Amino acid sequence: MTPASRPFRLPLVVAGLSGVTGVGLGALGAHALAATLAERGMAHAWQTAAHYQMIHALGLLGVGLWLRFGAGEATPLLRWTTLLWLAGTVLFSGSLYWLAAGGPRWLGPVTPLGGIAQPEPEVTGCVRMAIWSVTSGCAGTWVKPDPIATSTSLPRRPSLMSSAPGK
Repeated sequence: MTPASRPFRLPLVVAGLSGVTGVGLGALGAHALAATLAERGMAHAWQTAAHYQMIHALGLLGVGLWLRFGAGEATPLLRWTTLLWLAGTVLFSGSLYWLAAGGPRWLGPVTPLGGIAQPEPEVTGCVRMAIWSVTSGCAGTWVKPDPIATSTSLPRRPSLMSSAPGK
């Protein structure tokens, strides 16, 4: 198989790396850098960066699974979604981490650029996932019927709404 035939790999790898680094950096800010960040008044910025990084890691996991299990014609859009989420996370969370750690003040205007790149895939990706799941018939296929419960050879339980006793 060629990498083009496995489009789900990039979002899954990026989701995994983003999730691991998000947890690690969040823990670093909550423990090792807590006093330094509090002294600078940047603890909230660090927490925001870690929070958004983790949310987008979960989003990329969803994109990767969608690509793996049948995105079909949505595949090119989801490739762009992956790249935009990656760029947005690096710009948004990365600039916040760097700024909170004492980076140059010119990073402040970089953060909104990451925010601009992130909402587009969220909105279009979620809407397209919902439309695809409804139109492809996948919305009801996640739960398979229990063959024992649907068997006609077993006696049926009486319904609570059946006729009263003695009738």
